[in-house]
Amino acid sequence: MSSLASPDQPVYALPEENLIPPGNHFSKMAQIPASRMFLIKKSLKTYRQNNPDSPVYDASQGDGGASLPGTPPEILERAAKLQRDHGTGYDSPFGTTQFREIVASKYWGFAPDIGLAPANVIATVGGRDGLVKSYEAMLNLGYGNQGDVLLVSRVPWISYNWGPYGVGANVMLAPGREEDGWTYSEEGIKASVALAAKSGRKIAGMIVTNPDNPTGQTISVEKQISLGKSALESGVAFVLYDWIYHQVTDEEPMDINAFMREFTAQEREKIIILDGLTKSLGGSNIRSAHLVAPEKVCNFITARASHNIIPPFYGTAVAMAAYEMGYKEASRSIVEPTNASRKVLQSFLDKNKFKYILGKGYYAFIHVGEWLKHKGWDDTESLSQYLAEEHGIASVPGVYFSQYGKEWLRFSYATPPEKTQGAAERLLQGLDALK
Repeated sequence: MSSLASPDQPVYALPEENLIPPGNHFSKMAQIPASRMFLIKKSLKTYRQNNPDSPVYDASQGDGGASLPGTPPEILERAAKLQRDHGTGYDSPFGTTQFREIVASKYWGFAPDIGLAPANVIATVGGRDGLVKSYEAMLNLGYGNQGDVLLVSRVPWISYNWGPYGVGANVMLAPGREEDGWTYSEEGIKASVALAAKSGRKIAGMIVTNPDNPTGQTISVEKQISLGKSALESGVAFVLYDWIYHQVTDEEPMDINAFMREFTAQEREKIIILDGLTKSLGGSNIRSAHLVAPEKVCNFITARASHNIIPPFYGTAVAMAAYEMGYKEASRSIVEPTNASRKVLQSFLDKNKFKYILGKGYYAFIHVGEWLKHKGWDDTESLSQYLAEEHGIASVPGVYFSQYGKEWLRFSYATPPEKTQGAAERLLQGLDALK
């Protein structure tokens, strides 16, 4: 029989074999910078002060809650009623059973043969929360090593660089060529696994974002499947598909049943899917997203969430109200004008002979290297500031995402078509003024 230590002596909370080993890697980490995405539009203030009667155009952040009507009022009101009826007590770390069931049946419509059920759904406080919880799960359940690798595309979303790093994963940029929109390749995945192995690391997870942020690149369902299978065959522990933009399309959104049928039962145990309201419902500050994940991942996240972040009910209530309405109808006020704007922008870019990437979702990635050379600027950070302050058009420098995107601008067209047309014209006006 074990005896308890004297109450006068300090004791560890866990047995010796479960203690985190000492190390000094915190002192060696790079400082994680605050995202500059939230500061870009502030550069428009200078233009407003100097041109009070001239309109400004914000083509920087993809925020349908600010640039489009946002989440329809009737959905917010229905969610408020659900909140009143539900009360304000604690919910489960995975959300609620009702949320899980509605996501499974009303939104995705899980088919019996794909091995998914309501218990495979986890509510999260927006996409970033879902991603961070996934990073932790992939590190712990993959190979169990601090410092293993998360693989991302060559020009990734800013937070893909720093979110994983903050929880102990090293981020690797996969091979990718500009002429292919920096899309993953099967050969590049294998090369990434080999590079990680040289430093004694494994790849705990790979993120496939479709449609992509920042480039807007869209790849086929078949390509997404091929990349996932290649990653798993090469020893990548998990593949996370970030589909947060997939509803913003003039085609069909992703069909999870058809998608999962292309993977074996064993492969499905290594696939995580992220989706939510941020983009397609203009719900940026609703902070409502969800993960569809294997049971072991859901159990891991639920246990951890019980000690840190539990999703609030209102965000899940907005999602439930939208899913019960029928998501195509619920998201119409965001998706339709964005789709229309995409056509307007593509026509403009073609007419003016721009080099660009434009798939689905919210963004175009526009090459502006020619104008950088006129000014002798190394990258688009100075150009973006110039365009905002002197021409009233805010966009995101591609260099913010990666040095490989330094001659590009991310241009959001999640605005009404006439606003997108005005923004495109102002962009061209600003660029032409450099010559």
